[in-house]
Amino acid sequence: MLHDRELSWMRFNERVLQEAQDESVPLLQRLRFLGIFSNNQNEFLRVRVANLIRASAIKSKRNFMPNNSSPKKLLALVNAQLKSDQVVFQKTYEHILCELEQNEIYIVNESQLSETQKQFCRRHFFSVVSVRLVPLMLRKSIEIPFLQDGKNYLAVKMNTEGMRNSRYAILEIPASEHCRRFVVLPSSGKRTDVIFVDDIIRLYLNDIFFMFSYDHISAHAFEMMRDAELTLDDDVSKSMLQKMEQSIHLRKDGRPIRLIYDDEMPKDLLDTIAKKLKLKNQEQLEAGGRYRRMRDLMDFPKVASKLENANPPALLHPAIKPFKSIIKVIKEKDLFLCYPYQTFSHFIDLLREAAVDPRVDSISITLYRTAERSKVVNTLVNAAKNGKQVTVLIELKARFDEEQNIDNTEMLQSAGVKVLYSLEELKVHSKLLLIERREGANKRKGYVYVGTGNFNENTAFIYSDFGVFTSHSAIAEDARKVFDFLRSPHKQYIFKHLLVSPFYMRTEFEKLINNEIRNAKKGKEAYIYAKFNALTDEKMVHLLYKASQAGVKIKLIIRGSCCLCPQIKGLSDNIEAIRIVDKYLEHARLLICCNNGHPCSYIMSADWMTRNLDRRVEVAIPVLDKKIHKILEDIFEIQWRDNVKSRSLSLGLSKKLTKSTLKNYRSQIELYDYFKGLKT
Repeated sequence: MLHDRELSWMRFNERVLQEAQDESVPLLQRLRFLGIFSNNQNEFLRVRVANLIRASAIKSKRNFMPNNSSPKKLLALVNAQLKSDQVVFQKTYEHILCELEQNEIYIVNESQLSETQKQFCRRHFFSVVSVRLVPLMLRKSIEIPFLQDGKNYLAVKMNTEGMRNSRYAILEIPASEHCRRFVVLPSSGKRTDVIFVDDIIRLYLNDIFFMFSYDHISAHAFEMMRDAELTLDDDVSKSMLQKMEQSIHLRKDGRPIRLIYDDEMPKDLLDTIAKKLKLKNQEQLEAGGRYRRMRDLMDFPKVASKLENANPPALLHPAIKPFKSIIKVIKEKDLFLCYPYQTFSHFIDLLREAAVDPRVDSISITLYRTAERSKVVNTLVNAAKNGKQVTVLIELKARFDEEQNIDNTEMLQSAGVKVLYSLEELKVHSKLLLIERREGANKRKGYVYVGTGNFNENTAFIYSDFGVFTSHSAIAEDARKVFDFLRSPHKQYIFKHLLVSPFYMRTEFEKLINNEIRNAKKGKEAYIYAKFNALTDEKMVHLLYKASQAGVKIKLIIRGSCCLCPQIKGLSDNIEAIRIVDKYLEHARLLICCNNGHPCSYIMSADWMTRNLDRRVEVAIPVLDKKIHKILEDIFEIQWRDNVKSRSLSLGLSKKLTKSTLKNYRSQIELYDYFKGLKT
């Protein structure tokens, strides 16, 4: 028995929407959860729904979806759920607007402005907005001008009384650091007024289209999703970088899959746009509210601190002292970091130390997603300038970050860094760092970091991730082999401690589970505790079912898609599964096994998905330090006790937990206190 991956993921996004509805969440944070929901849904449309559309077009009598369902049937269910979720989204947004007004915060439109505010908007329009506007005229005789995926547009209609034909145009709503989506207006008293830049544009439509004659003009928002699939050219004469640049260009011209529009858009205007985009299926057209690209709610201005969810400052690791060598600490013992409770700055500081340490010869690292102005990349550039041998594997195929990674490639190469391109057949998703340092006569010692999250100082503030530093010689040797493989993927490598996909990771995890099954059948204690973003690999799901039937106690914390169905009699009686959605995105991956009374634990970059285990380069590190293992057990137990932000997974549904306890127990708050009290 398996739950559909797509529907399970949509349950996760509904859980995000629940946070926007939760009145115990600070009001402005609830507004930002709506932005997160919208951003998640857009990516889902561009990737998963696009995949289903392509699969539905395949003429085959064989069903290749879970539970023998067909892509067409699943697509119909997904489309129905998308529409239902959008209705809930809109009602939630309107409810939050009412609550904002109760707190003297008003999101106003162009018809609700005072004269002072109109003058302010006029200055803002002509100094900031108008210079970034390019009207695109729609004509019957020519194709529609190119419209970018995920951009925010206004469709404009100009008509004259008694005239049969109307003029149509399209305006791209500018969005940049210099032209924000939301503008805080001068307001009176305690009141705060905020306006969408869309409405400032609506206010001055006559100034934009002054050259045309018309009696009436109106503008209606819409956004379009294109298929985000990348297809790589098989021309062997081209480098991976050239192929990715070409493929990204083609993606921007990808097939439109959905148009979401203002439900007050005139039918003739909607029909014109849909026809020119070749959107013939009604399922590809979705009515929405007055505003589109609601992901921008994530960046809603901080207009009232009392309505914010202020996060406490990230903690320093107790063993790391300011302006002291981190390398020396790692040489003495393994270190564990848990973001965002503990600061990601320690990782940056380690890189900076390695960049100037005269004994450090080389730095090797894998980069998947980085910050836009990345301190990690800048530090690697400085290391190369200091004469270090720096090798960086950049995954050019990191979805929606391809252009950023191409820019990083060019910056690093210009500084003399050896850049390894991602492999065509395998994405490199591992989070691995190897620093090699001369210590003693002709001896090189390796310092290794393996993490669950990206080397991205921006997301480290809001993503919950793990990282382990070690100078264990055998692990360092395994890390060298990983980078050797990335340089020479045609060679075979044997790893002693690190679990590396696509080589040994699946088989080693299977061995661990089978070991628990054997012990349970012998009447010994047997358990598996695991935390992932997704659990969708059929083989792993069925192996967990087998473990449950053997009597292994299994506890799962799965944030997103989960194809496993817990608590099914005779199948998964011994499996419990929960989902946690809170102010930090749960992103860490962890496995803990009883191991015949000698518990073992791993942290990793991989989820239990087929792509991670078979088609990606991933790394899992065994936690050899007993103190760190105990910390991981404590983290899992703290999260398992959560009765505020956790939900039970039953047949893919999120059901509120009803754990009996004397108090509310919110794990992300408890974890901060846990690390605050942690001693060396």
